[in-house]
Amino acid sequence: MDKKLIQQKLKMWKDNLVQLEEELKVIMAKKGAAALEGDLSENAAYTMATEDAETTRVRIEEIKKIIRDLEKGEK
Repeated sequence: MDKKLIQQKLKMWKDNLVQLEEELKVIMAKKGAAALEGDLSENAAYTMATEDAETTRVRIEEIKKIIRDLEKGEK
């Protein structure tokens, strides 16, 4: 893969990573707000925020791996 294409892909994935990290901040704020509502065992908003946070964390880790692999290929 040529360096220009790698640079374009790196930029795209890094932009995607920033967006997901911002999404995670919003989700965590929602989770915190939901936690203040009381009983967490029956709190659907808290459960959904927890699941969304975990899904987003997994996506972030996948993107970080893609970025690392691209950076290795660039050298």
